[in-house]
Amino acid sequence: MQSDTVGTPVPDSSTGIPPLIRRNEVISTAVVGLFVVVIIGSLYIAKPFFLPVITAFVVGTMLAPAAGLLEQHRVPRAFSAVLIVTLAFAVVTFMVTLIAAPVVDWSGRLPELGAKLKEKLQMFDGVIAMWRQMQTALGSPDHISAPIQFPTIEWMQPTYEFLSPTLTETLLFLVTLVLFIASWKDLRRGLVMNFTERDTRLRVLRILNEIEGSLGSYLLTVTVINFCYGIATGVICWLSGMPNPAALGALAAMLNFLPIIGPFVMFVILTLVGIVSFPTLGSGLMAPFGFALLTFVEGHFITPAIIGRRLSLNVLAVFITLAFWTWLWGPMGGFLAVPLLIVALVLKEHLLPDDAPNLPGGDEK
Repeated sequence: MQSDTVGTPVPDSSTGIPPLIRRNEVISTAVVGLFVVVIIGSLYIAKPFFLPVITAFVVGTMLAPAAGLLEQHRVPRAFSAVLIVTLAFAVVTFMVTLIAAPVVDWSGRLPELGAKLKEKLQMFDGVIAMWRQMQTALGSPDHISAPIQFPTIEWMQPTYEFLSPTLTETLLFLVTLVLFIASWKDLRRGLVMNFTERDTRLRVLRILNEIEGSLGSYLLTVTVINFCYGIATGVICWLSGMPNPAALGALAAMLNFLPIIGPFVMFVILTLVGIVSFPTLGSGLMAPFGFALLTFVEGHFITPAIIGRRLSLNVLAVFITLAFWTWLWGPMGGFLAVPLLIVALVLKEHLLPDDAPNLPGGDEK
């Protein structure tokens, strides 16, 4: 009797519970992760090629509806592509020229402006001294005891190289953009007809139409908003007595194409210009605070009311996407961040529809 009980095996209670993560899932996730790393590395290393080409594809998709509208009025597609790109390039050139003159003037006066800025910020000497004493008490080396120095002209060359593309990249972008707009209609047809099944063709056509419509409406809406935003910034600078209000307004309009980062950079620029240009700190901060109020109203009321119904983007997703593409490709990557996010959301909506059941405890309508 005792031997029978000793020889009876104990049932394994864990055999009926499936593992949370299977080996095949781990391998699949690792393969996808390595593929993503390879893609990101390729985009980073081959930036001189991929950046102008992808930018031309995105901007060309945005401008394609305008070319289609001109084609409806019997304007040849190739001529409309050249006309649209020429007008867009002329507008951008005008904005850059408007900004370039005061930037060149101010960059040549950096030592003088640095001395003025240091003089205006003497009220913070006590705070800086307290910070240095605290660092010394914590054992940090006293490497900041030297007076604050304003950056010299030496930083202009690397900054210009970072902000501006090379001549080859610019030509590659312009040629690709013209050819893309001129041949977009044929490219769409070829991409759709590449599939054999009718349902697949209809799905691809719907995806292309939605991407084109979403990017076109985004560009038009954001351009109009930023144009009014720049005019309002210029008026604020003019009323507060800031120098070069037209250039500051144009700079605000261009920087506002970079969500979150652009307005913050503009606020810093207005603060520095105001502190240097006015005799008192209070008068120098009038324009920055007026701009901050304008940015708050534009970001929380105007823009959401105009594009919120068409395009609902999560703020965290926009910020992470903006940070990633800016890190990868610089300012142009920041400009492409939101359009690429829109494309990703359209693809996700059509290829990975959200038809999962509601979780327990969720809101059911």
